[in-house]
Amino acid sequence: MSKVPDLVKRVLLGRALRSAQQHEQLLPKRIALPVFASDALSSVAYAPQEILLALGAGGLVMYHYTPWVAAAVVVILLTVVASYRQNVRAYQSGGGDFEVATTNLGDNWGVLVASALMVDYVLTVAVSVSSGVENLGALLKFMQPHEVVVALVIVALLTVANLRGLKEAGAAFAVPTYLFMFAIGSMLLWGALRLLTGDELRAETAGYEVRGEAVDVAGFALVFLLLRAFSSGCAALTGVEAISNGVPAFKKPKGDNAAATLLLLGVVAMTMFGGVTAFAYITDARFAEPDQGSHLVDPATGQEIHNADPVVAQVAHTVFSNFTPGFALVAIMTALILFLAANTAFNGFPVLGSVLAQNRYLPRQLHTRGDRLAFSNGIIILATMAGLLIYAYDASVSKLIPLYTVGVFVSFTVSQIGMVRHWNRLLRAETDPAQRRRMKSSRGINAFGATLTGVVLIVVLITKFALGAYIVCIAMPVLFVLMKSIRKHYDRVATELEPSGEDVVLPARNHGIVLISKIHKPTLRALAYARATRPSTLEAVSVAVDADESRRLQEAWDALDVPVPLKILDSPYREITRPVLAYVKNVRRKSPRDVVTVFIPEYVVGRWWEQLLHNQSALRLKGRLLFQPGVMVTSVPWQLHSSDRLKGRQEPPGPGSSRRPPRGTADARPGAGSVSDRD
Repeated sequence: MSKVPDLVKRVLLGRALRSAQQHEQLLPKRIALPVFASDALSSVAYAPQEILLALGAGGLVMYHYTPWVAAAVVVILLTVVASYRQNVRAYQSGGGDFEVATTNLGDNWGVLVASALMVDYVLTVAVSVSSGVENLGALLKFMQPHEVVVALVIVALLTVANLRGLKEAGAAFAVPTYLFMFAIGSMLLWGALRLLTGDELRAETAGYEVRGEAVDVAGFALVFLLLRAFSSGCAALTGVEAISNGVPAFKKPKGDNAAATLLLLGVVAMTMFGGVTAFAYITDARFAEPDQGSHLVDPATGQEIHNADPVVAQVAHTVFSNFTPGFALVAIMTALILFLAANTAFNGFPVLGSVLAQNRYLPRQLHTRGDRLAFSNGIIILATMAGLLIYAYDASVSKLIPLYTVGVFVSFTVSQIGMVRHWNRLLRAETDPAQRRRMKSSRGINAFGATLTGVVLIVVLITKFALGAYIVCIAMPVLFVLMKSIRKHYDRVATELEPSGEDVVLPARNHGIVLISKIHKPTLRALAYARATRPSTLEAVSVAVDADESRRLQEAWDALDVPVPLKILDSPYREITRPVLAYVKNVRRKSPRDVVTVFIPEYVVGRWWEQLLHNQSALRLKGRLLFQPGVMVTSVPWQLHSSDRLKGRQEPPGPGSSRRPPRGTADARPGAGSVSDRD
C-alpha cells in the first residue's frame, strides 16, 4: 500500500471482495436469525420496563394492569409476524414495505413508508445502544457518568463491523445473540423452578413506593393511561420489518427461509417478552422516571430513588440471588444484544437506501456497494444520524422511547393495506380453487393485521405525541418532501438528456483558445496539443495583469515565431477569470452554432501541499467555463518531478467497481480500473 489511509482501511475492513463473491455473503437461517431478529429480541430489555414506567404515572395501584397490557402486546406481535410471513413470500427484492406500498398503493404511499422506516431505523440504533449502555452500567457502575461517550464508541464499532460485510458481521454477532437467548431462557427456567420449590422472589425495589403525578385515575384518564402503557410496550414489535427488507440476504429459497426465520422470531420474542414481564410482576420490580410522571420513593427515609437498575437487571438479580454468575451473564448478554439490535438497523437501512436510490428517490451513491460488498454509504449515514441523536438526548432511553414505534407502525399499517390489494389483484386472475383458498387465507391475515396495526398507530400517536412523537411527525414529512424532490430532479435531468435529432448535428466550426501566462514547457505542450486537434481557428490568450510582464511576454512570443496569434486581454482591475469569460462569450455570441475549446495547461504534483501552490487560477477558470454552453474545457497536464513518486502506486477501485463486474476476463484483478459495459 502506498498510502497510509489505504492501509488503515484494509486493516479495519479487510481485503476487497469481487462482485462474483456476492453469493458468499448470503445467510443461512441460523445466521439470519441473529442478524435480523436481534432488534425484536432485544426489546425484552426495555419494553417491559416501559410498560411499568407508563403505568407508574398513575401510582403503584396501576401495576395490577401489567399482565393485561403485556397480553395485548403479545397479540399484536403474533399478528404482525403472521402478516409479514405473507409479505416476505410475495416480495423478495429487499424493498420490503416500500415495495409493497409502491406496487399496490402508488408512489406517494411508498415514499411515506420509506420515510417512516428510515426514521425508525435511526431511532433503533439510538435507543438500542443507549439501552445497552444503561444495562451495562447496572453491572459496571463506573460507566454511568460516561454513557454518551460509551454509546458513541459502540456505534463506531458497529459501523466498522458492518463495513466489513454482512456475512462476517452476522457470524460475529450470532454467538452473543444465542447466548442472550440462553441467558434469558435460563433465567426464566431457574425462576420458575425456584417458585415451584416455594422460594419467595422479591426484587430489590419491591419495598419502594411508586408515586405518580396523576392522582385518582379513573374513567377516560384510566383508559388513556392504559393505552399509553400499551403503546410503550409495543416497542417490542420494532425490528420485525427488518426481515422483509433483508430477504435478498437469505439463501435460496429466500421467501421460505425468511418466513421460517420470522416464525422462529415470533415464538422466541413472545416467550421472552412475556416471561420477563411476568417475573417483573411476580417479583414486584418497580421502576420510575420523573420525566415520565412517576417517582420511586423509599418510604423509610422519604427520599426519592434515582439510580434504580433496569427492570430486566432487577429480575435477573432477584432470580439469581443465590448465583451471582447468572446475574452477570444476563447483564452482559442483555447489553450485547441491545448493541446487536442496532445491527438490525445497520442491515435494514442500507438495503432500503439502495432500493430507494435505484428508484431515484435518494442519491445514486447509496446504491453503490463498497469494497466488502456492503452498502457503505448507507451504513455511514445511519451511524452519523444515530450518533447525533444519542448526543442530543444524552443517551437517555426514557427520552428517546417516545419517538419510537411511530414510524414502524406507519409502515406496518400501510404495508398490510398494500398486501390486501395485492391479494385482491391476484384473486381476480386466479381460477385454481386451491390457490384461491390460499390467497383468501393470506388476505384475511393481512386484513386483520392492517386493522389491528392501524388502531395501534392511532393509539401511539395520541398517547405519545406530546411526549416527543411530534418530532417524528415532523421528520417524516421532511424526508418525504426531500425524496420527492430528489426524484423530480432525476426525472428532470433524464428528460433533459433524452437524445433528439439536433444532438447528432456537427458544430459548424471549432475555435481553439490556449490560455497562457508565460512561455515555458507546459505552455508549449498545450500549444502543440491544441494544434494537433486541428481546430478551425486557434489563438493564444493571456490576461494583462501587469503591463511590463505582458510586454515581455509579447516580445518572447514574437521571438519564438510561434505560428499561433497571441491576444492579450486588458484587465484594469487585475482580474483573470472575468476577462477570459467575457472573451469566450463574445466568440460564442458571434457564432452561436460553433463551439469553443479552451486548452488549460496544468501542473501535476505528487504532494498535497504542492497542489495549494499551483493550479489555483486554472481551477477557478475551469469551474466557471464549465457553466458556459458550447464551451469545451481541456486540461493539458505537465508532470513535475514530484509526481514520479506516485507513478507506480496501486489505484483504488472507482465508485461502483465492486457493484459491477469488470468487462472482459472473469479473473481480472480487483480495483484494476477496468470499465464495465454499463459504464
